[in-house]
Parts: sequence; structure tokens; C-alpha cells
Amino acid sequence: MRRGERSQANLDLNLLAILRELLRERNVTRAAERVGITQPAASAALGRLRRQFGDELLVRTRGGFVLSPLAEQLARQIEPVYASLERFFATDPGFRPADSEREFTVLAPDYVVATIGEQLSRRMYAAAPRVRMNVKVVKERLPDDLVETLRTLDGIVSAPTAQLRSAGIHGMELFRDRWVCVVAADGPVGDRLALADLEDLPWVVPHHPDGDYPPGSPLAPLLASLSKRPRMAVRVESYQATPYFVAGTDRVAVMQRRLAQRFAERSDLRVLECPGDPPPIVETLWWHERNDHDVGHRWFRAVVAAAARADGGPDDTP
Repeated sequence: MRRGERSQANLDLNLLAILRELLRERNVTRAAERVGITQPAASAALGRLRRQFGDELLVRTRGGFVLSPLAEQLARQIEPVYASLERFFATDPGFRPADSEREFTVLAPDYVVATIGEQLSRRMYAAAPRVRMNVKVVKERLPDDLVETLRTLDGIVSAPTAQLRSAGIHGMELFRDRWVCVVAADGPVGDRLALADLEDLPWVVPHHPDGDYPPGSPLAPLLASLSKRPRMAVRVESYQATPYFVAGTDRVAVMQRRLAQRFAERSDLRVLECPGDPPPIVETLWWHERNDHDVGHRWFRAVVAAAARADGGPDDTP
């Protein structure tokens, strides 16, 4: 056996997924989150990859990790290789996308449906025109018993929570986003908002219960950074609806950048940076472990991930 053949024979193909995410993320912790393993396991995988290639791959600098010259080359090569392997392993007599009439059920916030729903629909229709989708929109909050709920669903798209990190639930990060503010074009604020403005302006806020804002809700960290609780002028059960209650008023809506971009061309609205450096939004696809080795479900997860990448922007992880 020649040296190159021996090297390929010793390569654990299970490392391919973590290699791809390490090259994308240039960060061991985020790569681990993307493939659903622990940070120590990802560090051990990086060690194995370094020995396999005889190269550091990720080189530490003051600003974080950068790719070595070899890693830069691998980053250009790995996507088509990975896509070919996905197609190869998706080939199964029990699930042929083009012929299947299977239904996939997913629960997601209306914001996620608005941002990646069209891409997901187009991609699923192109590959599997007879496959059905049942898209359920989150109403105010996720179900209480998520492990049991996921036994009846193909997936839930949500930011990570303690409940979703339970045994029996696996996840795959889809994309990242950030919070921005939407105000009326002729409103009382300038081109830059301060935390004091968020304290004084009336808010349009989605999924706000009648009472205190839940500490586990997406906007809770930003609200906690304010010295006083702002007045909630409009409560609405949809992220997509919030800008319609901002135009022509002195109100402010804090919403996801991906969604706010869809209103950026309106002359009566402005999209501004959100003060206070709120934590990023990390949308993840979660599924029950019983679906791990289901070929059809693996295909579905790959299509959802591709739809999320296709709608990407400068704040997205992939």
C-alpha cells in the first residue's frame, strides 16, 4: 500500500463533520455546538486531525484562531466533498426523496418561518415534490415537555434553552442573528439609539404576557440591562407584525436583523443598531434522538440546514 493510500485508510470519516465546522467557525466551542458534541470532544477531534494532516490547522493568535495555509486549502475543498458524501449516504431504498410522500412536521417561531421558510419550501419541492410539510408556529412559548413533544415532531427550531439541552434531544445550529431596533422615520430619535432611549420610548413587543416579561424569553437580557422597565404600548403575538405598529408613532420595536431587513426599504421606517450589546440570537434545529439514524430525517435536516445557509448574511455563523 502506498503512503497516500495508507493515510486515507487511517482517516476516520466521522471526523469530517467536525473538520468542516472547525474550518468554518475557527472556534472549537462553536464547532462543537454545530455538530452536537461537547467542547472537550471537539478539542480531542482537533488533536486527531492535527496528527492526521501533520499540521496545526487552527493557529492561535491574539485575536483568536486563524487557518493555517493547509487549512485554507482544505476549507476550499471540503464543501463539495461533504456534499457528495451526504448524497451518497442519503441513497437508501427505504427513502427516495423524489418518490416519497412522507410528511415532516416542524415547530418554529414566525420569525424563522419568515426568514428561511421560502428557501426551505423551494428546496424541498425541487428535491421531493410529493413530500408534505406541516409547519406549526410557536405561540408565545415552547411546550412544557419538549422531550415528549419531539417524539411527535420532526423538529423544533429555537434558541438553546436548558430544557432543550436535555438527554434525548439533539441539536444542530442553523444560523446566528442579532437584535436591531425599528423606529419611525419621522420619530423623535436620531440615527443612533442609547439605552436611555429604550427606557423612555414606548415599545411594540411580541409574545409579551400580561405581567412581567419571562426571564427565559429572548429579550430578557436586554430588558434586564435597563435601569427602568419601558412602557409596553403594543403587545402582539408575532415578530413579523411589530413594524406595522411602529410606523407613524414614537414607538420602538426590538427585532431580529434578518426580519427587520425585509422592512428596510420602507420610507416610513428606520432600522438602527440596538444599544447595550444584547447576546446574539442562535437558532438551532432540535430533534429527538430516535431520529438520529432515520435516513429520511437526515435528509430533512440537511435540507433545513441548506435553507438556513442560503438565506445567510454577515451575522451568520456558517
